[in-house]
Amino acid sequence: MNETIFDLETATDTGVAGRLGISRREFLKFCAATAATLGLPASAEAAIAKAMETAQRPSVIWLHFQECTGCSESLLRAEHPTIDKLILDVISLDYHETLFAAAGHQAEAARKAAMKAHKGKYVLVVEGAIPVKDKGIYCKVGGQTAVDMLKECAADAAAVIAIGSCAAWGGMPATDPNPTGASSVAEVLGKSVVTIPGCPPSPYNFLATVVHFLTFKSLPAVDQLGRPLFAYSRLIHEHCERRAHFDAGRFAIEFGDEGHRKGYCLYKLGCKGPETYANCPTIGFNDLGEVSWPVGCGHPCIGCTEKGVGFTKPIHELAVLKSVEPPLFYPRIVEGQGAISLGGAALLAGVAGAAAGAVVVMSKKLGKDDQGKGGKSDKSRDEP
Repeated sequence: MNETIFDLETATDTGVAGRLGISRREFLKFCAATAATLGLPASAEAAIAKAMETAQRPSVIWLHFQECTGCSESLLRAEHPTIDKLILDVISLDYHETLFAAAGHQAEAARKAAMKAHKGKYVLVVEGAIPVKDKGIYCKVGGQTAVDMLKECAADAAAVIAIGSCAAWGGMPATDPNPTGASSVAEVLGKSVVTIPGCPPSPYNFLATVVHFLTFKSLPAVDQLGRPLFAYSRLIHEHCERRAHFDAGRFAIEFGDEGHRKGYCLYKLGCKGPETYANCPTIGFNDLGEVSWPVGCGHPCIGCTEKGVGFTKPIHELAVLKSVEPPLFYPRIVEGQGAISLGGAALLAGVAGAAAGAVVVMSKKLGKDDQGKGGKSDKSRDEP
């Protein structure tokens, strides 16, 4: 990677609070939270702050292909501080079809100009799957197929980030029978790229990835699928707020039943949390925090970050448990109290009375036997 992508000695604006529209305290809190999200030591907060204050803004080219624009929409709705303000100010967004004021030939001219001016230094972000069937005719922009545009833009990019499940592994467009041959960015380029899967993904995962690149001139550590480890190294099940109910055997069986209303585990309703890697329970979405994700709202996780799970398995099919196997049967949460008939009560009373009488008789008999034996023994000891 080119070490001159960011010049930390070149200050573009020292008034970060005014530039981003937030207070200095809020900015430092953001840097600290980003460092924590990335799993970096506390000392990284200063490096992040310096990079965001002084680094030259990287050029970003954002492509849209087979998708619903949900990834961009989620990104623009983040709060405290608003990620759209940070992203649009910290980076130079030189091409984004949805946010562009320009259109048609003007938009494509801006993309080509940015690619030429920042050759080898720009960041390429791809949203959406790329259709490859029939020479890619199912998705074109400006007369150019998605396949050709992706390869052209990726050739001189400093980094490639696939945002959303569609770009990461095909997502919904790649669902069987996949008539357009929808494919992931990595499959089309034939090389590994950083992937931020989710439908949509948490905007904070994308922001943390960009800030890491901005600060350390490198992308964060990833797993074998290209997903940043800071966000996708743990199963959703491990940090789910309903995990205690799973361990105790308390499950919602039907939507709206007592267990569902009480917030019991949604495993038996098809929750894919036990086989899905993501940080949804801990980071949440936008301004609502941890309640603003499917399980927090009472719906099972559909496994949207996992190829072969999201948009593939039926929503209510039981998940494959990767970390723990529950027993087949659990004790009931509340044991029901049955009724007994009058005859049964009388019979039970008779049996109990007979047993009690037998115990009394036996006790008296044992007392007499002990007394007799004891008397004899005592007498023999008293005699000379």
